[in-house]
Amino acid sequence: MISQGISASSLCWKLWTCSVTTSDKLVETLDPVEGEGNLSMCLKRLESILSSTKNRALIHIAKLEEATSWVSVEQSLHRLTDSISRLPIVQLRKQAETCVSLIRSIPSMLSAHSDQLHRTGFPTVHAVVMLEGTMNLTMDSQPLVEQLSTVKRMQRIPSHLFLLEIWKACVVGLIESPEGTDELKWTAFTFLKIPQVLVKLKKFWQVDQDFNEDMNCAFEYLLKLTPLLDKADQRCNCDCISLLLQECNKLGLLSDPNLDNLASKRAADREQAPRLKSSENSTIQPNPGLILRAEPTVTNILKTMDADHSKSPEGLLGVLGHMLTGKSLDLLLAAAAATGKLKSFARKFIQLNEFTRHIGAESTKTASVRALLFDISFLMLCHVAQTYGSEMILSEGCAGSEMPFFESWMQTCMPGEGKVLNPDHPCFRHPDLPKVEALVAQLNTSSEMRLGQTKWHEVCLIIPATILEVHNAWENGVLSFEAIQKITDNIKGKVCSLAVCAVAWLVAHVRMLGLDERDKSLQMIRQLGSPMFGDNTLQFYSERVVIMSSILENMCSEVLQQTATPIKFTVTGSEPVPYVHRLPPKKPIKEVLRATFSATLEKGWVDSRALHIFDTLLHMGGVYWFCNNLVKELLRETRMEFALRAVELLYAIFCLDMTQLTLTLLGHVLPALLTDSAKWHMLMDPPGRALAKLSVWCAMTSFSTHNRGQPSPRQRKRHREDIEDYSSLFPLDDTQQSKLMRLLSSNEEDHAVQPNPTDRPMNSSLSASQIHNISSKEPLNRVLANLFLLISSILGARTAGAHTQFVQWFMEECVESLEQGGKGGILQFMPFSMVSELVKVSTLSSPKIVLAITDLTLPLGRRVAAKALTAL
Repeated sequence: MISQGISASSLCWKLWTCSVTTSDKLVETLDPVEGEGNLSMCLKRLESILSSTKNRALIHIAKLEEATSWVSVEQSLHRLTDSISRLPIVQLRKQAETCVSLIRSIPSMLSAHSDQLHRTGFPTVHAVVMLEGTMNLTMDSQPLVEQLSTVKRMQRIPSHLFLLEIWKACVVGLIESPEGTDELKWTAFTFLKIPQVLVKLKKFWQVDQDFNEDMNCAFEYLLKLTPLLDKADQRCNCDCISLLLQECNKLGLLSDPNLDNLASKRAADREQAPRLKSSENSTIQPNPGLILRAEPTVTNILKTMDADHSKSPEGLLGVLGHMLTGKSLDLLLAAAAATGKLKSFARKFIQLNEFTRHIGAESTKTASVRALLFDISFLMLCHVAQTYGSEMILSEGCAGSEMPFFESWMQTCMPGEGKVLNPDHPCFRHPDLPKVEALVAQLNTSSEMRLGQTKWHEVCLIIPATILEVHNAWENGVLSFEAIQKITDNIKGKVCSLAVCAVAWLVAHVRMLGLDERDKSLQMIRQLGSPMFGDNTLQFYSERVVIMSSILENMCSEVLQQTATPIKFTVTGSEPVPYVHRLPPKKPIKEVLRATFSATLEKGWVDSRALHIFDTLLHMGGVYWFCNNLVKELLRETRMEFALRAVELLYAIFCLDMTQLTLTLLGHVLPALLTDSAKWHMLMDPPGRALAKLSVWCAMTSFSTHNRGQPSPRQRKRHREDIEDYSSLFPLDDTQQSKLMRLLSSNEEDHAVQPNPTDRPMNSSLSASQIHNISSKEPLNRVLANLFLLISSILGARTAGAHTQFVQWFMEECVESLEQGGKGGILQFMPFSMVSELVKVSTLSSPKIVLAITDLTLPLGRRVAAKALTAL
């Protein structure tokens, strides 16, 4: 085994020493004839040994086993290199240079594969960027950087084409994003977040690669896509590429000469581009320019919000009022989200909302300012939660500290994010009945809400019980429709937040009613959502109503879709909510999944609407249903081109929840296919090869993410029944055995852990991960260990078929995707006994592959590799 590697190394070393010594003497001697013959003979024998890849692989193992001896080889290598130029005969110089080159190639036998130069489109990169821009704008950019780097490495994408694909996805996103908030999100993603992502990606580039030159090359290719760029410019009403070039130049990603050259080329192309002829477009301010200006404004607002609110509440109100005009709020939120400042932004408004709870002696003006600060902060926080997710609002939590009012209300009373609220929950039932009755009386008899000394957070908590009382009185004929109108006008007339709290309860209430019982509740929602017209309202009323309408429309969307009730919330100055997440009506979700995936496959890339549909289907059907049915769609593809395209698209779709989908794929779907002979025909080429590629890509991505200790960007908290309990798949205690391990090792000796793991028999199921003490309590580690045990049993079985071919493809893909010089990874879960079985497969019987699949940092790994090499 290793002794053979050391013997080869020893023979090589003796010949090498002889060559170096003879070379030195030959340079010094005056009678070179005898020295030339000896040197030529040594070099000839040395070249013969080193020309064999198998021998170089054995020497590589010996180098790791005897590291100190290799130092001497390197020293003598320098000596011979110095002597080569002084050798008197050209033939000897060529022989010596060949030997030096072969020896220097030994440490780099596991070099990376060459890039794919025959392709120009990479759907996975496109889809990963689309997913990030559509759903993960607020996430930290580091996971995206590492995910893109993983995709680039696994698919061996040339650097300039990789950067080109990122920019293409951004431009497509700008063109197809729905008008309104989504359009601003994509603009912020493209012009603020992506340049920062590229700055971090630059650090992943190889030392010998020029990132700036690759970036310049990518833009050169992008400029050739004139129709695409013209469409983006038309949509954004500006020169998008010029702005992107300037941002890249500011961050040091593009040199000044390249910037000028690219900008002039695009300017020349734009002269031929169709112009926006209509007169109103000349007054439209382009979103990219607004977003870029909004980014420093966010920082200034954060500083303003840090000031003592009690000193100048009127001044603060002026700042907030300016934020509400037009689309300023959405611009600022998008810029904050893209630059990682949204959570800080939200915390400032929670602090402001808390500030309004403290009441002193106040005048009418002071009371109205306090009411407005409460209302604006409440509405803004609702808008942030609905647009960017509740995680932007939730605090880290400090032991012993009281939860802020809005945070508590959002978690218990606010509809959305799949929550089904109980209208009879204590959060909707205020215990102080006299206060409820007093508020009912005030709303029913007064012409407007009283502002002075009002505790607005308390009123928000009382409103649901108040609405219930009013609703019951209307149902029983105690109140007329005119009285209901007066009450709802009083609720929404001054502080819009009260209408939001009232509709939150009504939405929960409507869900519990039959379709024929919902009329009065829906009428109340309609009344609360209609803006008032008149002068008897507080400052910034029209701006606040725009935000309120958007919040109410989001709250009611699911209920109104169920009842097909036409309630128009949209007011002048606001955009309707684009229901991109809605599924086609009256269609089984399995048919929706098939149709959406089929359309995506035909198109060749995933658009934002498809991503929303896939995300909704994943949430509705569960991880196993989603994964299993998409794998079935993959296995239906009989054309190689479409099967490989499907893999790239499925990998991106699995990024919706990569960790859980990988566990399901490797722990359930694959074992079911590999152990059921009735399903083996489904694993034929090309779908079987494509599934092997998908499995390896998902496994490697999940394992590298898990090793970095970072959660999957879209990893959501699921109910326990939606996650397999993987403890049965792999023993938590290394002295126990899972059922599968016992079945697979029934013909071997006892597998209890021995005092010295390296002393275990060669035919044991011991893997590098067990020697490295990789935690077997982690579900992914257990699933990978079991999968490789299953693969090992298939290789050792006497039955051959499509399942054995699948195993071969799986292992080939593991080697193809292996990171240069990388140790560990998913191959460390492979039992060492598999290596001798794998080399029997013709496509895997290569010395380089043997070195790649064994952990050469371990003595046992080196012994296994040496044994396998000698068998070749």
